[in-house]
Amino acid sequence: MAFTIRLPGSTANLGPGYDVLGLALGIHNRVTVRESESGRHVARNSGNGTEELPTDGTNLFFQAAETLADRVGKTLPPIEAESTIDVPLARGLGSSSTAIVAGVVAANHLLCDELDRQALLNVATEIEGHPDNVSPCLYGGFTVSTVADGHVTCVRAEPPKDFQAVVVVPDFQLKTKDARNSLPAEISHEDATFNVGRACVVTAAMLQGDLDALAAAMEDRLHQPFRTSLIPHYEGVTGAALDAGALGVALSGAGPTIFAFARENAQAIGDAMAAVWTENGIDAIPYALPVDLDGTVIE
Repeated sequence: MAFTIRLPGSTANLGPGYDVLGLALGIHNRVTVRESESGRHVARNSGNGTEELPTDGTNLFFQAAETLADRVGKTLPPIEAESTIDVPLARGLGSSSTAIVAGVVAANHLLCDELDRQALLNVATEIEGHPDNVSPCLYGGFTVSTVADGHVTCVRAEPPKDFQAVVVVPDFQLKTKDARNSLPAEISHEDATFNVGRACVVTAAMLQGDLDALAAAMEDRLHQPFRTSLIPHYEGVTGAALDAGALGVALSGAGPTIFAFARENAQAIGDAMAAVWTENGIDAIPYALPVDLDGTVIE
């Protein structure tokens, strides 16, 4: 039995929606899964940054798969997983979520598809710790997610038809743990209200297809002011995006990738953003990406 899973990368937070909002993007990892003849878990990885990935049972894919098997009380057979990685590692585009979702989906499929997508989302979120990337990875589109007592409530929608997404990926990593450690332990009631209002407007704007309202609500006081100090030339890159016609700009997840959206000229906006980094000695790759509406699929 062999099958291939396709998983989209994603951008999370969308400015003020810290740990809640996510958007699946048309950049994918693929994992071909088969039972291992060696009697042990083996990963074979190719593509973006794969020299950093373990090839044994410590790989996050296998850890997620084993967690799923434990949840259903079954033994997972030894697996061979051959991954083609296009989503950059540790750049704020949901690479860890693709590994986790791939693991739980693969284990579920091997163990006779006992769990539905809601249950898979709950397990994946438990492993990841927050649903903002795993939800769009699993469901596709724009997602709003919250967690209570281990259950994820996720609302999925499709963004406006004229929504164009841009991400620019610099050639340096920012670990999510380090980005989270930069955040203050407490915030003011005023800042909380500021973010709640804008996160609600971002959500309503996505649902209504109102890009102007979306552009007006991308400011944030919970995480971006503290994380941007970890990202060289952040102000220059975001300024270049707006000057080139972007409607809004934000960190993609924890960064260092920067996300922008527009009605048109997505590639030109990405090129302008990347130029700021390259002019300052940092290689950067711009991507003009469609929104992925399919989520995780078994091909």
